[in-house]
Amino acid sequence: MITVYGLTQCDTVRRARAWLDARGLAHALHDFKREGVPDQLPTWIDTLGHETLVNRRGTTWRKLGEAERAAVVDADTALAVLRAHPSAIKRPVVQWADGSVTVGFDPEDWTTRLPDRMSAGKGPAGR
Repeated sequence: MITVYGLTQCDTVRRARAWLDARGLAHALHDFKREGVPDQLPTWIDTLGHETLVNRRGTTWRKLGEAERAAVVDADTALAVLRAHPSAIKRPVVQWADGSVTVGFDPEDWTTRLPDRMSAGKGPAGR
């Protein structure tokens, strides 16, 4: 099963989910606002790096105080800020069926993660 982590109202999350739907790929959505920050966040930071997960271009980041932004210098400080401000997590975070995790919506990369019958352009039914 594919799990998409993000915000229901995020345009990028919407595009990502539409892309998955168009390919007939079942997925679950974990909304940070409704369901909270998942327990996997420290693992994501360890695996992907805190710089990858902190959305420094978003509104939430810009609204943080200068001191709070400047304090994000390593995994521990990023973890604290992302737990306190889930909207500052770059979206979507996707946990793929094989257990791998990606951040952001990249159709080219995502296509490489599809089963062979789908990446060859045959569609979800293998036609």
